Amino acid sequence: MTIPFFKYQGAGNDFIMIDQFSGSFIDRNDKAFIQRLCDRRFGVGADGLILLQPSSAATGSKYDFEMVYFNADGSESSLCGNGGRCIVAFARLKNYIGEKCEFLAIDGPHEASIDKNGWVSLKMIDVPVIEKGADYFLLNTGSPHYVVFVEDLQDINVFENGQEIRYSKRFKEEGVNVNFVERKKDGSISLGTYERGVEAETLACGTGATAAAIAAFARDGGLTNLPVHAKGGDLRVHFESTPDGFKNIWLCGPAVRVYDGKIDL
Repeated sequence: MTIPFFKYQGAGNDFIMIDQFSGSFIDRNDKAFIQRLCDRRFGVGADGLILLQPSSAATGSKYDFEMVYFNADGSESSLCGNGGRCIVAFARLKNYIGEKCEFLAIDGPHEASIDKNGWVSLKMIDVPVIEKGADYFLLNTGSPHYVVFVEDLQDINVFENGQEIRYSKRFKEEGVNVNFVERKKDGSISLGTYERGVEAETLACGTGATAAAIAAFARDGGLTNLPVHAKGGDLRVHFESTPDGFKNIWLCGPAVRVYDGKIDL
């Protein structure tokens, strides 16, 4: 079977997109095939693979579509923020949605919008609780994130230091995404992320950018509309701080179609 696919990237976070509105090419049991497609030497190459499919009666057919996300290792994952923004751009390309939509992901429903320049804004889940340690913040923005603030991001080996935390005794079984954050004088932040499932540093991470922005506010106060400089490009996170936690959280940035093609199953 020949599978058509599209490649998208959001701030350097890249994804294989497969449209399953007309038929099913891949299901949740195809772990080895998904892993091969995401391999950068033997497949298409990507940080993850995303299925765009209609929402069913079981999942709530009122939604415009369902997003099913897999890590590069073939495992079905928790929410990918940049992947969520990219699938909105892909659904718009396929004319399944207009400028606004509501879709279903593994962590629940999400609102999103896309402007004429391809800038996609994605509403994230609320963050009611943040764990504050002596030198870290731990929070869930759709995926679990461990946030560490550093003086100079360029001095940090994101892969080695991130891997050490991700495979520490506490996180070894379930895993955690690890973010190293540098606060800039203008209030913005720079971000380096080690992603579980990819098991490497990625050029950007949407849920990580969201976690880093909220942790920066929890640590220092300041901006609630925060520029985030990832190694692959710029994002923006804005939110409301309330007595019950952080709400009305939006992850915003570009979602770019790279190319499309076909691959044999």
